[in-house]
Amino acid sequence: MEHIRLPKVENVRLLDRVSPRRSRLGTLYLTATHTIFVENEAGVRNETWVLHSLVCSVEKQAATASGCSLLIHCKNFQVLHFVVPRERECHDVHLSLQRLSQPERCEELYCFSYKPNVDEEERRQEWDFLDLKADYSRMGLPNSLWKRSPVNQHFKVSDTYPADLFVPQSATPPVIVGSSKFRSRGRFPTLVYYSKENHATICRSSQPLSGFSARCLEDEQMLEAILRSNPRSDFMYVVDTRPKLNAIANRAAGKGYENEDNYSNIKFQFIGIENIHVMRNSQQKMLEVCELRSPSMSNFLEGLESSGWLKHIKAVLDAGIFIAKAVAEEGVSVLVHCSDGWDRTAQVCSVACVLLDPHYRTLTGLMVLIEKDWVSFGHKFSHRCNHLVGDPKEVSPVIDQFLECVWQLMEQFPCAFEFNARFLITIHSHVYSCQYGNFIGNNQRERVELGLRERTHSLWSYLWKNKTDYINPLYRPDHSQTQGLLRPSTAPYCFKSWRGLYNRFDQGMHPRQSVEDYLSAIQEETQQLEEQLASHKQKIAQLEQEGSGVQEAVVFDKSPTAWALGSDLGLANTPQDYTGGFVTSSPCQPKAPDGSLVLLTQDCNLSNGSDQESGIADVSCHSPLSEDSARDPDSDEAAYSAA
Repeated sequence: MEHIRLPKVENVRLLDRVSPRRSRLGTLYLTATHTIFVENEAGVRNETWVLHSLVCSVEKQAATASGCSLLIHCKNFQVLHFVVPRERECHDVHLSLQRLSQPERCEELYCFSYKPNVDEEERRQEWDFLDLKADYSRMGLPNSLWKRSPVNQHFKVSDTYPADLFVPQSATPPVIVGSSKFRSRGRFPTLVYYSKENHATICRSSQPLSGFSARCLEDEQMLEAILRSNPRSDFMYVVDTRPKLNAIANRAAGKGYENEDNYSNIKFQFIGIENIHVMRNSQQKMLEVCELRSPSMSNFLEGLESSGWLKHIKAVLDAGIFIAKAVAEEGVSVLVHCSDGWDRTAQVCSVACVLLDPHYRTLTGLMVLIEKDWVSFGHKFSHRCNHLVGDPKEVSPVIDQFLECVWQLMEQFPCAFEFNARFLITIHSHVYSCQYGNFIGNNQRERVELGLRERTHSLWSYLWKNKTDYINPLYRPDHSQTQGLLRPSTAPYCFKSWRGLYNRFDQGMHPRQSVEDYLSAIQEETQQLEEQLASHKQKIAQLEQEGSGVQEAVVFDKSPTAWALGSDLGLANTPQDYTGGFVTSSPCQPKAPDGSLVLLTQDCNLSNGSDQESGIADVSCHSPLSEDSARDPDSDEAAYSAA
């Protein structure tokens, strides 16, 4: 509270970003954790809450006759434009927000003051919700080829690696330690994915300290051990995710990449994903395009192209596809690294896992994947997400790109993912919010020292308790898309701008309805009506048994969505309410003819989450199945009809 110069300012206007002439008058409050804007409209209490840890920048603009403007950009891509009546008040609010949004110590982060109404035992259970050892066991580890090594207990070999690591059975501690000394930050090759079907693996590390001619016998033995752990292949890939010029430049600093002459039976491959600085500038340019007030089509498309953002997303996906095909189709093991092995390496390995393993396309699977490949393997969340005051050059949207890659895959395979886009967006928000302890710190050692398991709450348990909000209504576990390797297209026309993430707060600019929400509501209401139908069938059967023999004509509609008594049969909330993918009448308010008995559920509110990207196009629920759909029960058209 000592950083708050002015806790309350009255007669503040919140401008509409699309139409600045439209504004809301209210009072601005500053608390230790939030900035709160309360509208003054009589009879209505509308509040806008902004978490300080989500604030990216605060800009104080020049004073005008109407007041002094304050522009707030948030890490979840919300933009707020306040007009404070007096310049002095605006100055105090500006300085307060600058300090509150840039904590200097970890103890100032929101997760340490966030206290939901749960007891201590429940809080401990939150952190036990995910079990990484169980995920390795699901993959069939340990086995005769791979073992869990205690070599990094207490983080004594690499302080940015997790304590538990899997290495080849033939890798001895001297070989592991020797390899770690030849790798940047001691990040020696270790396993992240194992295929039970063909024994191929994905391993990760950092770049070798090879310079122009240096070599290390232990490191060469380590790669040889990885190769021998796949008895069905006589070579392995080594994938450097950097552009070749960047890797060559690192040689001058005594680092670099593997020399194929020194390592037996490896095939070296450069991928060409740009560094964190290029990605940071690219996203900033893309956001500037998304924030244009009334862009022309040419300005928007040219701006999106010049940002290069989708080109970078394609590069990450291409790398993941290469690795996934090497493992699944060629049966070849792959070692992946970039410079230090915690940015591009995390992106590429996790994308490959999503493509390879249907488990990682489920709710708990994606949680485990992020916890394993990002949190435990030392992605620098505090630096990359700007949680604390630090070097701005360390900030980069690395995790944003991974989440967008998953979303792009969901657009191509709408039936293959158990979760919806809202799930990805919620994870994105909490990566930056610091409300939970999962993404605090740069590695596991730092998290242990901060005592996060003992002092904060876990996000994963919260997401699971609210899983009904994140279920994809089109997901089918038995669908052909859900099984085995995904083979996406990376042709340029397959990539989309994710407005559901970058423009989700622009309600006035992009009014839209979520197809996913409508499908979920229809499924829920259909289930309720089917339960009522079964109940009434049972009652009718009882009445027939108890009847005095008088036969009564009962007109019964056997459709799963409605039933009626009498001669008038009304359809209650059927897919026929939809025409050409657009709602012609509310599915929650069907019109029934007089004299008919129609069973309805309570009115449902479908506006929640309507700002999410649906990811589905040209839905025509009333249309019959095409001949192709009838022949192929796994087609997307059949999935829509089933929904």
